[in-house]
Amino acid sequence: MKVKNKLIVLTALLLTIFTSKAQIANDTELYKNIIKKDSLLFNIGFNTCEVNQFEKHLSSDFEFYHDKGGQQNKVAFLNALKNGLCKSPDQYQSRRELLNYSTKIYPLYNNKKLYAVIQTGIHNFYETFNNGKAQFASSANFNHLWLLENNDWKLKRSLSYNHKNKKEIQTKDLFNPFELKKWLIANDIPILGLGIINKGQLEEVKVIGNLNKNKKAPINTIFNVASLTKPVTAYVALRLVSQNKLSLDEPVYKYWTDPDLKDDERHKLLTIRHLISHQTGFPNWRDGKLKFQFTPGTKYQYSGEGFEYLRKVLESRFNKSLSALASELIFEPFSMEDTRYVWDDKIEEQRLSLGFDKSGKSYKVHKRKVANGADDLLTTVEDYGTFLTAVLNGYGLSEHVFKEMQSNQVSSQKGKHFGLGFEKYDFRDGNFALSHGGSDNGVQTIVFIFPKTKQGVLIFTNVDDGYKVYESLLSQYLGEYGKEIIEIETKK
Repeated sequence: MKVKNKLIVLTALLLTIFTSKAQIANDTELYKNIIKKDSLLFNIGFNTCEVNQFEKHLSSDFEFYHDKGGQQNKVAFLNALKNGLCKSPDQYQSRRELLNYSTKIYPLYNNKKLYAVIQTGIHNFYETFNNGKAQFASSANFNHLWLLENNDWKLKRSLSYNHKNKKEIQTKDLFNPFELKKWLIANDIPILGLGIINKGQLEEVKVIGNLNKNKKAPINTIFNVASLTKPVTAYVALRLVSQNKLSLDEPVYKYWTDPDLKDDERHKLLTIRHLISHQTGFPNWRDGKLKFQFTPGTKYQYSGEGFEYLRKVLESRFNKSLSALASELIFEPFSMEDTRYVWDDKIEEQRLSLGFDKSGKSYKVHKRKVANGADDLLTTVEDYGTFLTAVLNGYGLSEHVFKEMQSNQVSSQKGKHFGLGFEKYDFRDGNFALSHGGSDNGVQTIVFIFPKTKQGVLIFTNVDDGYKVYESLLSQYLGEYGKEIIEIETKK
């Protein structure tokens, strides 16, 4: 093909891509046929080094344009494939993965007769070396021109560009969902749930990733949020205090006492305030028998046992389960229809996010039948974001209790304090944030809310090391406050 003709083809291709309004829906036969051809080309051909299978789907005058590898005709491209990536497939293999959500298809007509389509999207490449482990290599945009030849779709032109490796994917692009997806893949994050709060309202909800190989995670994906359970349990207690049905400082032994502590007089010192600000003297979790490690109210020690103790106090005092109390006081008033402490028949399991370890192996789903005041709450980004906006605005709390919730109750660590249900970050400019995190097998979650400025962010991930994306996301969405949070957490 002459240079002039090549330029005409490329110009027409790019003009069509950027000006066409004729994108077709993904439930049409044409869309499905092109995706099928894409799969045959790459999954059956390229990814398995079946070069002959790959060639079957190429037009006779196929041309390939790469932003770093230059231009190749069909013969040169197939020779490079045979003698490069596929020369020793047992030693090295490149795998291409199409991001289905990114794919758009535009039909081209001549006198109302369909003759070609343009496919645009994003694809990722993984490299597998002789250790057998696939590693993210790069992500790129692509444009494919498919031509209808003898009633069969053949790939005529392929453009692959904007290649970025893991280091080149910059956090400055994280407001762009496509770039965010690339960045998550580069960091091996299966699913990210992200909520942004501004002016006291949940302004934006994003859920990016896949529930499984073939299913995109929906906006209402259900996450186990681990210790983000604790602020909800604390808020149940605070609402009851605001209704004058409990007191922050009355001893709770009159409602319930753990049998392990009945002979230790210090159990009579325990109050609601101690339980929700981690001043109980309990370990995080008991090892056999529950014991005090220090006198309640004398210092801070993070404790899941304290919130389980609170659950039993509340259930004994009001003769209702924690689930029932939370439904009455939080879930129903705030319309949190997808939030619950226990597994029940109303859960749509097809929306559940599995938890994964660092190697990509999924954990078994824990279907809790009895509520835990400290752990395993099931919720969505929208539901939990709605809860946080209620907290920001002190919904259902008396003025006194709302003030106590935000005040420094006890020094925690790294210059921070614990309030009632949340840890408190005090910033240099006088602003402050209330925060809590959650960590469990296949769970890493964290939230920050700013009562003064009515802003906030919540981050849900479903992998053991999901915390590694916190720094970039907090810096991106909280600006200087995000950077100060990282500074606080990383100081020795």
